[in-house]
Amino acid sequence: MRLAKGLAAIALAVPAFGQYAGPAILSRGESPSAMASPQISFRPYLEITGVYDTGLSGVSVVNAAGDLANQTGEGVEATVGISGIHSWRHTRIGLDYRGSYRHYNQKTYYDGTDQSLMFSITHQISRHVAVNFAETAGIFSRNFGLLGLPQTAGYDPNSTYVPTTDFYDNRTFFVSTQASLTIQKTARLSFNFSGSGYLVRRRSSALYGMTGAQARGDMQYRITRRSTLGVMYDFAHYDYTGILGGSDIHSGAVTYATSLTRWWEISGYAGFSRVENRFEQLVTLAPQLQALLGYQFVPTVAYNVAFIPNVNIRISRTFHNGVAYVSAGRQVIPGNGLFLTSSSTDGAVGYNFTGLRRWSFGANVAYSRSQSLGNLVGQYNNVSGGFTATRQIARTLHALVSVTTRRYSSPDFSKYNRPVYDVRIGFGWTPGDVPLRVW
Repeated sequence: MRLAKGLAAIALAVPAFGQYAGPAILSRGESPSAMASPQISFRPYLEITGVYDTGLSGVSVVNAAGDLANQTGEGVEATVGISGIHSWRHTRIGLDYRGSYRHYNQKTYYDGTDQSLMFSITHQISRHVAVNFAETAGIFSRNFGLLGLPQTAGYDPNSTYVPTTDFYDNRTFFVSTQASLTIQKTARLSFNFSGSGYLVRRRSSALYGMTGAQARGDMQYRITRRSTLGVMYDFAHYDYTGILGGSDIHSGAVTYATSLTRWWEISGYAGFSRVENRFEQLVTLAPQLQALLGYQFVPTVAYNVAFIPNVNIRISRTFHNGVAYVSAGRQVIPGNGLFLTSSSTDGAVGYNFTGLRRWSFGANVAYSRSQSLGNLVGQYNNVSGGFTATRQIARTLHALVSVTTRRYSSPDFSKYNRPVYDVRIGFGWTPGDVPLRVW
């Protein structure tokens, strides 16, 4: 009996890469634990596709009536990338890189390159201490299909800041750096401390860039072999380019994660965020003061405090050849270049499959409803969906098709309402006998 208890304690305390180590903790940014395969070979790939895009709109592009441009373009896109994961006894490295160049036949104003990178390192320093480093970066004009829940990433990209709801087709650069330390104090008790920094810059000076920093700490306790309960505290600060002011966000939550089976997981947290905003705004003077001073508007600093639910949940089902997930939550986000600090209610459903013979496909639907708390007061929404499939037609050659749609809407700003479509059909090359992986 003592021997059995001792072995069970060791199984709980030692998170070896190659064994089942319990449920992933969403608040720590962990991807579903069953996705942590010991090794997925690093594979390069090349794609050549025809492109059909609608809803093309630059910041400075308007039509003859002075309304926002909504143009259509046909062209060609070339993409290269590499993806994979490799594990040693104490270290795991994951990489997912994708870079493309797009050229339109007539709308050359919208030509450009899109880049996305996800890179992670996890190292077991000792039996009870592990460190993790994650880097997410990208450059894009059209942010379709940049990041999902790829099997080669050591973390869930939804747990970091990625500007995926930009309204304009404008050159955007972003980088997110995260580092964390996990201490397994006992067989059941663990602590995690993490810090991260965010940077977003946009080519147009009419749009806002963002610089942010975040610090987080949590305590988790394994109440059973398959379930973990804990608490977390999070502090974030946002500054913006082109405007004076920023936001401070203090968040606290109770966390819970459970493995219903080896393949089914539920993970999430629930609490509240205190959002403190200070932003420069223009105030219209009374007519008498306008006549006296000669100014119609004067700048002032607006200050407000709001309490927002801080809730997130993810249900995942991992298969041998893919992963399905449903996620939902409400949280504070830095905005999208037009709107600044906002509360956002989000939901997403996705499924990615990589077959062992000829087929690979992925599908996703996402929804967000955001309320601006910063420079402007108003609501802005986004609904998107996509489907991508590849078919192996020779040992290293694949046919592929991708269809993505997105609809922007707002009950407060009528010209924010517009649909956008993106279609790609072409061929891809990658060495190996399995289909080209879909991200």
